[in-house]
Amino acid sequence: MDFNDYQEAAKRTLYGNEQVLTNCALGLAGESGQVVDLVKSYTFKGKPLDREQLIHEMGDVLWYLSQVAEWANIPFEEVAKKNIETLNKRYPNGFDRRK
Repeated sequence: MDFNDYQEAAKRTLYGNEQVLTNCALGLAGESGQVVDLVKSYTFKGKPLDREQLIHEMGDVLWYLSQVAEWANIPFEEVAKKNIETLNKRYPNGFDRRK
């Protein structure tokens, strides 16, 4: 599935027509926090990293992010492409900690 197909399919479950941007931005923050909590529990509490739960929470983050882009009339693929362009400019030879 490409990014734009995902964005279109995800839009089907978007609800409301008032304050959609605010709802999506707050949802993105909340779901990102759940990803952070899973990593924190793994890193600092010695809990096993629940792969399925991580996939679920990352999917929720992806949904909210795609809908912020949808609200702003930005094709999600454009977001991904611009990010790769930025990374390629910033790290033309890939990331190397030794540098």
